[in-house]
Amino acid sequence: MQMRQFILRIIDFFYWPVFRSWLPLRTFRYLFCGSFSNGVDILMYFISYHFILHEQMLHVGSLTISAPIAAFLMAFCVSFPTGFSLSKFIVFPESELRGRVQLFRYLLLVGACIVLNYVFLKLFVNTWHWYPTLGKIATTVLVATFSFLTQKHFTFRIKTQPA
Repeated sequence: MQMRQFILRIIDFFYWPVFRSWLPLRTFRYLFCGSFSNGVDILMYFISYHFILHEQMLHVGSLTISAPIAAFLMAFCVSFPTGFSLSKFIVFPESELRGRVQLFRYLLLVGACIVLNYVFLKLFVNTWHWYPTLGKIATTVLVATFSFLTQKHFTFRIKTQPA
């Protein structure tokens, strides 16, 4: 059995009737893969910060990077290809765009999502004085929605067939 089929079987196993009534399969797969990718990112951040960096600054030549930022960069090196692969091969396999185009667009999307996370957190927490956890939840919902729509209509766009 191919790896793609194996992963799809696992994901589709959790697509219970309660989800089928209100959530399209592609959206469910996106949420599942996105949650997995975020989980990998958080786990890699934790491992990098505590066990690789030992909560210490990272010195690269004359450049010094704080431990939280260095751990973010280290986790990104794992979660970026994981997220891209899951989106390309599991969620949007019908896309006929070339792989390098998809990869470049995905990189643009991830950059936009990082900026949106920063902007929304600043807006909700610092400007509107929301409770930080509530601000993070709202930010996550908005950015995930933006990410899904952007991947569906831009990054992994499916070319429509002429009638």
